[in-house]
Amino acid sequence: MENKQVQMELASYIGRTLRENFGKGPESVFVSYNQSIMSVYLRNFITPSEVVLLGQNQESIVHKTRDMLMQNLIPEFKAYIKILTGMEIKEFYYDWSLQNKSGVFVGISSSSSETNEMKSDDFEGRENLHKEIKRISIQAQKDPEEVLSFRLNQRTLVVIRKGILVSIERELIRLGGSETLKLAKRNLEKRLLHNSNNFEAILNTKVIDIFVDWDFSLDKSAIVLVLTPT
Repeated sequence: MENKQVQMELASYIGRTLRENFGKGPESVFVSYNQSIMSVYLRNFITPSEVVLLGQNQESIVHKTRDMLMQNLIPEFKAYIKILTGMEIKEFYYDWSLQNKSGVFVGISSSSSETNEMKSDDFEGRENLHKEIKRISIQAQKDPEEVLSFRLNQRTLVVIRKGILVSIERELIRLGGSETLKLAKRNLEKRLLHNSNNFEAILNTKVIDIFVDWDFSLDKSAIVLVLTPT
């Protein structure tokens, strides 16, 4: 199946599945992938009830509800991706920009995840981008052990960080505080990422959206920068 057709099939399936489970689907779905990594960008994805909750400053309830629904949907998404592309997704990250009514999914194939075969793409500004990601990471927790980045297309840039947890975070996770830790990191790191004035200068384009998620069991994180195509 042609790459473009795969993208359209996946976008249609994901949009339909979200609509069936959330009661309202995204206005548009953009799928990008290579042999190791896949990203899905959702636009205008918010339900009427979520609008009411956000108006009452109940953002945490929206996140918790979406988290519960996503735990059921992730296995379905992985299975369909494997059927359509042959990619077996081991790592799955997701995040929402509720103010922008957008969201993103990131999947990493099991072969790349287990064999550490992933290598950064070569694109203009990569080294400075990595320096900026490390600077922000140090502000939030510590210098990552490794940073990889992938320019899937002109719109989508995915950054993977490995080795980011500090000892106190590991202990909090061991004590069952993963949900609290993710909430705190989401607030802190997204604020730091959005407050950076350097991404647009480094990449020479406008940044539309920024997303971040973590896999505490693997001590990894995915950051997605959605860019204005040049």
